[in-house]
Amino acid sequence: MSLSVSIYKQLGAFTLDVQFDTGGERMALLGASGSGKSMTLACIAGLVRPDRGRIVLNGRVLFDSERRINLPPQRRSVGCLFQSYALFPHMTVRQNLLTAVRRLPRAQREAAVAEKLRAFRLAGLERLYPRQLSGGQQQRVALARVFLSAPECLLLDEPFSALDSYLRWHTELELYDLLRPYQGDVLLVSHDRGEAYRLCETVCVLTGGRSEDKTDVHTLMAQPRTLGAALISGCKNVSRIRRVGEAQAYCLDWGVTLHCAQPLSAAHTHVGLRAHSLRLARGDEPNRFDARVLRVIDDAFSTIVMLASETGGALLRMELPKEDWAAQRGSSRVTLTVPPEQVMPLMGERL
Repeated sequence: MSLSVSIYKQLGAFTLDVQFDTGGERMALLGASGSGKSMTLACIAGLVRPDRGRIVLNGRVLFDSERRINLPPQRRSVGCLFQSYALFPHMTVRQNLLTAVRRLPRAQREAAVAEKLRAFRLAGLERLYPRQLSGGQQQRVALARVFLSAPECLLLDEPFSALDSYLRWHTELELYDLLRPYQGDVLLVSHDRGEAYRLCETVCVLTGGRSEDKTDVHTLMAQPRTLGAALISGCKNVSRIRRVGEAQAYCLDWGVTLHCAQPLSAAHTHVGLRAHSLRLARGDEPNRFDARVLRVIDDAFSTIVMLASETGGALLRMELPKEDWAAQRGSSRVTLTVPPEQVMPLMGERL
């Protein structure tokens, strides 16, 4: 199984320029709103025509601008699950499923639908309408309908966005179990890095319509290489830098010098610090600096402290267990430290 995408499309002032290859894996497309994630899926599905480029699924060309190939959606063998699930509201569960196999002989249609009703735990719901189903049940119906068409690739466009947090978690567990036996490629569009981490093996970050190199989800969280990847992975603290040594960076936005565990190159323009990497100094740790406490926020399971270094500059966000901050309660100044291995050198646009 493989999917190769290399497409370009101009939409007013917005440019979509995306390249990636997959190999029978679950891959997340991550990026801020308006970065081109859903547009990329629409191009793969055949709902939007790129200006130029090429899309190949399992050796079969779906789109090639030079050869003037542009297969219609129904010939692409691509299954789509959208945010709304797109079930027909006036049809029952069974009728919705039958729309995916309407070209088969009646006996085969009935057998295929009956098998999917069992596989997707929908038995007993056949006569219900979408409005009578829970969000998780609607998603199972939508997925069963997609699988009835025997797709070679699945495109999931923020499938949990309309659900509350409790239902979202249970529906995610169900989706994971349903996808586990599937052998084709899966592309998941999401804003949620945790969702991508739990459901996918690899990730491609889109920034301003342009794709970065595909990486595995563990690397994205532990060692993002670019500014865009760090931000989408949840990094709360980012500063422009000026190199002052082989592995030393003066952080222009915080007014402090930090040592990194790895050498810096001319391509590194920023550093990132995760909020939990900042710690209260206890002794002679590296990367110590003094900071002013500007605001303390009591979160559900932790304490968030907003700070600024004594030399001024942009805010820093530190998150720590409530008991760790209890001894500092009321403090207006603290000494911070961050381990060099948790200072993340980043490549990105200079501001």
